[in-house]
Amino acid sequence: MSFDPKLLQLYAVTDRQWTGRQTLIQQLEAALQGGVTLVQLREKDLDDAAFLAEARKAVALCHRYGVPLIVNDNLPVALAAGADGVHVGLADQPVADIRRQAGPGFLIGATAKTLDQARAAQAAGADYLGVGACFPSPTKPNAVGITRETLAAICAAVDLPVVAIGGITPRNAGQLRGTGIAGLAVVSALFSAPDISAAARELLVLSRAITEGETL
Repeated sequence: MSFDPKLLQLYAVTDRQWTGRQTLIQQLEAALQGGVTLVQLREKDLDDAAFLAEARKAVALCHRYGVPLIVNDNLPVALAAGADGVHVGLADQPVADIRRQAGPGFLIGATAKTLDQARAAQAAGADYLGVGACFPSPTKPNAVGITRETLAAICAAVDLPVVAIGGITPRNAGQLRGTGIAGLAVVSALFSAPDISAAARELLVLSRAITEGETL
């Protein structure tokens, strides 16, 4: 599929930490109803069979809303489920290998924390970068943080769109204005909210204000 940077405006990363009242798929539908523009299905503890079963449900749901779904760090599951792409971290399968296996229409996101990593991901064939942690993150307390200045420098150094991630909330997202990001990636700010759809609507308004200069 062709990749529009606006797909990154409100990028939802799933986390079953907050399931209970609802299943993960029910939470995901609430986020889609609120306007998320891209979904990353992230599962670190499921075996491949369970991950694939869940991915197939998530792909079908997201596509009903016209939203792409990508899988975190599992190319076989992504391909088997009919997902739109994958996102890989610095220690995961190399971007160039994924591009060779999956072809030109497959979306590949890559994590970058430095200018060299960002340039390398672009050269290898990534479609976008995930850069962070921009703020302390409750879902990844040991994540290495980056400064606002590094985020802006990465955005300026590459031609790829950049989505900011890591501890982003409605209270601190405005600090990322002017860095050149294409959107916000959120986990707890969305899925831990008592009303996921309402949280998504608020975050989408904030993201548009940050990325497009709209007034709040």
